[in-house]
Amino acid sequence: MTRAPLLILGFVLVAAAAGGGGYWFARSRAAQADPPAMPGQDGSGKKILYWYDPMVPQQHFDKPGKSPFMDMQLVPKHADEAGGEGTVVIDPRVAQNLGVRTAAATTGSVERSIEAVGSVAWNERAVFVVQARSGGFVEKLYARAPLDPVAKGRPLIELLVPDWAAAQAEYLLLQRGGKDPGLAEAARNRLQLLGMSEEQIGLLEKTGRPQTRITLYAPINGVIAELGVREGMTVMSGAMLFRLVDLSSVWVNAEVPEAQVTWLRPGTTVEARVPSFPGQVFRGRVSAILPEVNAATRTLRARVELANPGGKLKPGMFATLAFAPGAGAKALLVPSEAVIRTGERSVVIVAESEGKFRPHEVELGVESGGKSEIRKGLSEGDKVVVSGQFLIDSEANLRATGTRMEGAEMSKATAAKTHHAVGEIVHLGAGELLISHGAIPSAGMGAMTMPFDAPNGIIPPGFKVGDRIQFEFIMQSDGQLRITNIAPADASMPERGARK
Repeated sequence: MTRAPLLILGFVLVAAAAGGGGYWFARSRAAQADPPAMPGQDGSGKKILYWYDPMVPQQHFDKPGKSPFMDMQLVPKHADEAGGEGTVVIDPRVAQNLGVRTAAATTGSVERSIEAVGSVAWNERAVFVVQARSGGFVEKLYARAPLDPVAKGRPLIELLVPDWAAAQAEYLLLQRGGKDPGLAEAARNRLQLLGMSEEQIGLLEKTGRPQTRITLYAPINGVIAELGVREGMTVMSGAMLFRLVDLSSVWVNAEVPEAQVTWLRPGTTVEARVPSFPGQVFRGRVSAILPEVNAATRTLRARVELANPGGKLKPGMFATLAFAPGAGAKALLVPSEAVIRTGERSVVIVAESEGKFRPHEVELGVESGGKSEIRKGLSEGDKVVVSGQFLIDSEANLRATGTRMEGAEMSKATAAKTHHAVGEIVHLGAGELLISHGAIPSAGMGAMTMPFDAPNGIIPPGFKVGDRIQFEFIMQSDGQLRITNIAPADASMPERGARK
């Protein structure tokens, strides 16, 4: 080998050694500056137990990535995420991303407002009956049909009364004879009993000519609620000729839940609205609380008397009533959406500190205007969760704290409970529907997109992506959500099992 190739080979070996040394030096410096994360640890050195989807917390993953269930990244579960007994710890960033909101319990008063519906009816206290005080014949009828309007002082009917002729002749004879004033007075009283008015008797005394016809006039402004005669009829003494109703005021018979009737009193002011006159308010008062409960609706009837200017309110109209609210006593209040009702008790989720939540059982009072009175279980200033309770409930179940918001004694009942929701189909998979739905208060779930198992694992025919649907589902023991009933949003929900 010549000298030149040997020199070239030497240079190559030296360069390789220098490069290897440089690579080793860079690696050692990098290791000193940023030591590699150990398996099961994140960049902060916290020990990671596993990764999970907060919406499907029972499913664990051994590495990070995108959730196969939801359009979101998996969340790490750290070993030090532990609170006291019954406390759930959630990463604040996760809570923010999933819309967990809180509100403080404040002191205030709840207005005991009541709303009810009812129908307009005649004011039975404003009914007048026109009757025949003597037997006779109907010669002329001025008001001819039911519900015809009548004006006060206008003629209604003209009667021929034959019995008046003999009684008037007798009275004139005794009055002119003047021998026995007592008999004349008795004859005059008889004319009054036969139905003659003082004006008619006075006219008889003035003219001396008997009258056999009488015209009856309307005593009020109103309508004919009932017509009992026709022209040419014979009427008996005491017969009902007309039943007139004054429409200057009407009744509304309102159906009020029996639990709220104790807040009402006769004289309570009321505002009524009817669809026929949008924007117009009719005012009145409660005149009576009728002593009878409707067994089917569990409501009592409140009789409301309303002023009826212009006669706009007609019997049979539908009315919505707002009873004047009563001032409530001072109480501790929270938003009603923060309260979770399980059927046997009521629970709120209290945010104790950064990322820590604990369920509290509370005793509820009055609810009105989106606020609920808390009689026991909270203090003023406590922060309660008003959205995202489902996430916290999932965490509580994951940790098996024994203090799930629904209580251990209710877990089976909750799992078997059927919830109703409305949403839109986003994706159809093998035996699974991805549905974008609104809030589902009965399940403590906010608006989100979630997978649901199809009924019996089979997607019913006729449904496609983009369809608006209504559906019922249950939470299975493994935490999965299974649809039990499904129908188009604008159709009536079929009987359970009809489309399974």
